[in-house]
Parts: sequence; structure tokens; C-alpha cells
Amino acid sequence: MRRSSRPTASSGRRGRLAVDDSPPALANLTLGGLTPRRVVAPANVAELANVLRECDAAGEAVVVVGGATLQTLGHAPSRFDVALHTGNLAQVLEYEYRDLTIAVEAGMTVAAFDAQLAERNQFVPLDAPNAARGTIGGVLASGWLGPRRASYGRPRDFLIGTTIVLADGTVAKAGGMVVKNSTGYDLSRLYCGSLGTLGVLVRANFKTLPLPETRCVAMATLPERTRRRTIEHVAGLDLEPAAALAISGFADDIDGRDGLDGRIFLLFEGSRASTERAVRDVRSALGAAGVPETALFEAGAGTTFGRLCDAYLIRLGNRSVTYCSRGFTSDLVERSETIARLARAENLQLETIEDVRTGDVIARVSTPVSSQLAGRIAPFDATLVAELPRTLVLTAPEALRGRLAMWGAPPSSLDTMRAIKARFDPNGTLAPGRFVGGI
Repeated sequence: MRRSSRPTASSGRRGRLAVDDSPPALANLTLGGLTPRRVVAPANVAELANVLRECDAAGEAVVVVGGATLQTLGHAPSRFDVALHTGNLAQVLEYEYRDLTIAVEAGMTVAAFDAQLAERNQFVPLDAPNAARGTIGGVLASGWLGPRRASYGRPRDFLIGTTIVLADGTVAKAGGMVVKNSTGYDLSRLYCGSLGTLGVLVRANFKTLPLPETRCVAMATLPERTRRRTIEHVAGLDLEPAAALAISGFADDIDGRDGLDGRIFLLFEGSRASTERAVRDVRSALGAAGVPETALFEAGAGTTFGRLCDAYLIRLGNRSVTYCSRGFTSDLVERSETIARLARAENLQLETIEDVRTGDVIARVSTPVSSQLAGRIAPFDATLVAELPRTLVLTAPEALRGRLAMWGAPPSSLDTMRAIKARFDPNGTLAPGRFVGGI
């Protein structure tokens, strides 16, 4: 299908940015051993709605694909007939920069979205990995949560309106282009994190923020037995960093180098005066924690932070699985120590990113040889979810997807979630089986 040629809106609105929006090859879309029979790339919303209507009537299962960067999340679909690629839906529809609002098609890449906003010194903190390929729709549908959310909020907190196409081809709208919408249930938030099982997001309206005047990264090597003290001192800073992460491993993926107790990565954003004060405070705090030297830099800080976000999904061939354990910042170290204990019990190598601001623990476990992973990961996965139920798999080899608790322990709201799926998609057309509990 051809790219849409309709003009973009005017009055401060801009057209399509150059991106690689070609559909991925069938071989690259295999999920849990299932490969779709065909890839469909609608040129516009009307064409997309027609495709869904036909698939729904024919009993074909559809999985939405943008940049395919977050397809590692969730179960494999129980059926997979059609991959619906959104790359042609990549335009800016409205941009009222004076009102700090923007509307874009969901197939736009995160990098193109960031570049568009940067022209007006604005941004939306999505913190998506692989921003050059990942799409706005993918970030929202996956419910992706980045390391800056403690400072700015989650991606869905910036969402003020959506247009979605339901499984039967119905085009539904929620919210609008103003920050304060009328009272009522915000359906846009329902779609965030549903992994494309309720509908296909085709338009997203955001409120935006002014770009920070400065951005600075602070990194330090942690000497032996300083990690816990460092985390405590960073958590007590008066001027909190936009992101604060204690890292162990990920040597080829994240800048900096480990000491005997790993390393610390801090991102500061704001006015120059506040950033300079924050830098003075963090030097003092880290020194009090026993860290002798802190490296600071502004040039390339954004690229360095982007590499950190990318690392969440980097897999070591077929010999690693990456988990995310969610919880409170108060039990961050204890959860990380639990994961380390379980990894040692199964003779798994462990690398971690402990998010001091959000409480997330990112844990990549691996084996030297891929053939060893399957035998060790199953008992580790079962024990991990039993001890830390709020743990999900971020990325794993496709051959292991069906053996792992991809979403952690089932939530108490599972029956309600099933009922919502039945109302939105009664024929099970959209990504059947991919969501929590095999929804």
C-alpha cells in the first residue's frame, strides 16, 4: 500500500520528517515461533480501519507493528495471521507550540518526534529505547516506563487525547487538544500498556514541556562497599537528579566503568543555576559516601542518556534474559540482593541497573553459552516471580518466551481485564494471548 499523500495542517504545524518507515521482513516478525502470513502497511487511517474490519470478519489475528523495538514484551500471540505496520502513519497533525500541545500519528518514530519538538525548544520525556526506530504508538501501547518518570511523570501523563481503531474498524476518539478536558473516564489511559490488544492507536495528542536550559551527566566509579551508601546519599539530595542509576556491568552498553561496587550515573536537567548547584551538591554527597572522583560533562549528555535507555533491551545474543523488578525505592537494594542470590543459585551471570528515583531494578542474567541458558533460566524465573511478583521480562530469546512468566504474577484485576478485552475485541482479533494472563 502506498504512503498517504494528504497535506499536513498549517499554523505552526509541520509535515512528515524523513524516517525509515518500510515494513519489516516477515522473518523479523516471528513471535514465539509464529510468523505472520503477510504484512500490511495502510497508507492512512481509513485504509487501516478497512484492513481491521476485513480481518475481524475473516477471523484473522492481527498484531500491530511499528518499529518492532518493543515486541520482546509480553507473551507470544496464540494466533498470528497479519502484521499491521504503522510506518506510513507518521505525520504531525497539529502543533500549537504556544499552547504546548502537539498531535502526531502513532507511526512516527520517537527520534522524529523529539526532533520536531526540539525545533521549538520543547520535549516530552518518553525515554524510549531505540528511539530512531521505536514509534510513538509502540511506546504508549507497551506502557513503557523510563528512568525520568519520577521527575516528569509517565508517558501517559502527557497524553491528552487519542484516536484508536477498534477491531471491527470503528474509529474512536478520546480527549482532545486541550490540557484540561471534560470530566469522565480517560479512555486514552486505558489503551496505554494494553499492548495493542484493545485497538490500534493511530493518533496521540500530547502536552509538551519547555526544554531544560542545560543537561549534565555525572558518573563515578564506586569503590568496594560504597554502593549502598552512595544510593542513600543520592536519594537524600535536595536538588534531585532527573535520573539516578546505580549500575553494575553493561560495560559495552552504558558509558562509564565499574569499580569494585559498580558505578553511579546521574542526569541533571534544568536552569544553569540549579544545575550548577546540583553538581556541587552531588560532588559533596558522593565524596561523603566514599567516592573519590566524579566525572561531569554537558557535551553529549543526551546521547549518553540515550545509550542508557537503549541498554534496557540489549540482549547478549540468545544467552541472556533481561527482567524489570518494580517496587518502592525503600526496598530497592533488598530486591537487587534477592535477584543476585537467585542468580548465584542457578550459576547465572548478573548485570544490574538500580533506579534510585523510581525503584526499578533492571537485571540481565546470562550464561557463557546460549545452550546453557534454557536449563538454568526456568528455575530462576519461577523462583524470581515467587519472591518478587512484580517482575516482568523485558527481552528474551524467542525460543524461551513461552517458558517464562513474561508479566510476573497475575494481578487481582485479571477478571476485569478479561471483561474489558471481551467488550473491545469480542472476536479476539487483536494480538490474542499477548497480554497479562494470556488475554
